[in-house]
Amino acid sequence: MSGNIELLNTTLAAAKAADRAALIAYLPAGFPTVDGGIEAVKAAVAGGADVVEVGLPHSDPVLDGPVIQTADDIALRGGVRIADVMRTVREAYEATGVPILVMTYWNPIDRYGVERFTAELAEAGGAGCILPDLPVQESALWREHADKHGLATVFVVAPSSQDARLATITAAGSGFVYAASLMGVTGTRASVGAQAQDLVGRTRATTDLPVCVGLGVSNAAQAAEVAGFADGVIVGSAFVKAMLDAPDEAAGLAAVRSLAGELAEGVRKR
Repeated sequence: MSGNIELLNTTLAAAKAADRAALIAYLPAGFPTVDGGIEAVKAAVAGGADVVEVGLPHSDPVLDGPVIQTADDIALRGGVRIADVMRTVREAYEATGVPILVMTYWNPIDRYGVERFTAELAEAGGAGCILPDLPVQESALWREHADKHGLATVFVVAPSSQDARLATITAAGSGFVYAASLMGVTGTRASVGAQAQDLVGRTRATTDLPVCVGLGVSNAAQAAEVAGFADGVIVGSAFVKAMLDAPDEAAGLAAVRSLAGELAEGVRKR
């Protein structure tokens, strides 16, 4: 079975055709439970998310700030496994029909086996992977199997990336480019900053792939600001914080849906 890279491509193209940015939501698998994580993805889509990134919880999340680290710890203590991540992708995709990617560090895939991971992700209906710590020059094996199974390979670029490096990264990627708005870890911030707009402009000069911005967006006003210059707005910590702060799971799901609605309105205002 082939993965859903084409669904990802057409979803991002449809948002562009509607003269708006796509809303991309991040939620970790297994948080607060496996079933609860699946429901959280459904809630984000019901609120207006166009694409969802399912996080594969990892014990050493170098890009993730304290909010996502807390959620990952809850998921890992709950015994989440890669099989649960695949189940989350499958059930979320079947329920929503939107592109579902996995965001993961390289070590779990390397230990699991690249061929096994890509085959299972494609079979689950996944659209691809975001791989923040896989160097492009070491990605040939992954890209070979991802291409074979119809999966996008999304690399992360940062404000520190030089133009020549950007060109190397974007030439190897597919689906979209994940532009980190700042140097640092994930988390909500008071402002997203001018660095992100500069990075998007420099990245676009190297590729026709959509450029989506993540790290720091937490409300409709910030989403509208980023949507003014990016093809997609990626929100993670704000969704996870909504779940963490809720008194119970039902309230958390309602908060995720509500936040997605506000952010979806924001990306349409740009």
